[in-house]
Amino acid sequence: MKIIVQKFGGTSVSTREVRELAIEHIEDTLAQGYKVVVVVSAMGRSGEPYATDTLINLIPKEDKVNNRDLDLLMSCGELISAVIFSAMLRARGHEVTVLSGEQAGIVTNGDFGNARIASINPERILSELEANRIVVVTGFQGATPDGETTTLGRGGSDTSATALGVALNAELIDIFTDVDGIMTADPRIVSNASRLHQVTYAEISNLAYYGAKVIHPRAVEIAMQKNIPIRVRSTLSKDPGTLVTNGAAYFEGQHTSDRILTGVTHSSNITQIRVTRSGSETHNFQTVVFQTMARMGISVDFFNISPDEVVYTIPNYRVEQALAALKDLGFEVLTVPDVAKIAAVGAGIHGVPGVTAKIVEALSEEGIEILQSADSNTTIWCLVHDKDTIRAVRAIHDKFGLHTLGGA
Repeated sequence: MKIIVQKFGGTSVSTREVRELAIEHIEDTLAQGYKVVVVVSAMGRSGEPYATDTLINLIPKEDKVNNRDLDLLMSCGELISAVIFSAMLRARGHEVTVLSGEQAGIVTNGDFGNARIASINPERILSELEANRIVVVTGFQGATPDGETTTLGRGGSDTSATALGVALNAELIDIFTDVDGIMTADPRIVSNASRLHQVTYAEISNLAYYGAKVIHPRAVEIAMQKNIPIRVRSTLSKDPGTLVTNGAAYFEGQHTSDRILTGVTHSSNITQIRVTRSGSETHNFQTVVFQTMARMGISVDFFNISPDEVVYTIPNYRVEQALAALKDLGFEVLTVPDVAKIAAVGAGIHGVPGVTAKIVEALSEEGIEILQSADSNTTIWCLVHDKDTIRAVRAIHDKFGLHTLGGA
């Protein structure tokens, strides 16, 4: 049995007209001989009646709700979406079964609001598919072993889709959204950003972690475990979108590893923290700094450690708490507020001389100060002032000619 999992995001199920387009994609897939499992998000975005954020905002700030109860509320959006979507499928003559996350066999831990999938029992879905039914599953949700409803955090419907794809040994996972695929940069920032026809799991994970919003990185990592291809596509067109694979296939006749950079993205609303050791402090001051952040639940990123100082970034909204704790310990702390992390991502970076030099040159030519930098096998990061973010992204994008990577 050949199975394709197709996930439709909030904008892909928000109106009857766009749901009709979504159903056409399902029917095209059925016509190719595949069984189809559909994963749906809540309808629309914040402000629309059944969007997740709208449901959350039904509870006034002065009232109190615990995370368990909030998960019950948030799970309603996907249930509404699934039932409405399935009704339209039946009207077009299809046999359909709607399953909640729990009914679909998705078992999670008990971390309400940000649950992790522990296991999936696909027997119910496989039985429905064998009976020639389309299975519509509510994304973003599952249940603990004792039946408590849980939600999977932001991007949870992507995670539902890829986890089901792995459990069902699917041929392919389609992620439908309102854009044509994965771009070399945010087209709102870079007007000549190009759509990529193919990227590797590692590349899209890094792009997603550092600002790109097309697919959740956790979802990509799940698909990568079983090497199941993902396509990121637009509901509004028949374009095949961007294929996400392990990189073994060829991109426009060129192996993906020969392409140095794939894209440039950024993340903002962060502050650089610099903690300096005074002469009286012992060698383990770095341990004290990071233990303090961990104890306070403050996630640190982009850190550099030397014998006399620790440099790292944290979200802007945690700065006041972090500074108070560090100063209570007697540390000298300097901050650079409102900075942005620019990420240049590419599977071809590793071992290629001159890539960092080219990035530094691009930023220097624009008079952009680099506050900090780091690199990995697939990504080079530069920390810049937030006011320089757009110019930095454009400069690197232009320097590497990323507008030539895609095409119509």
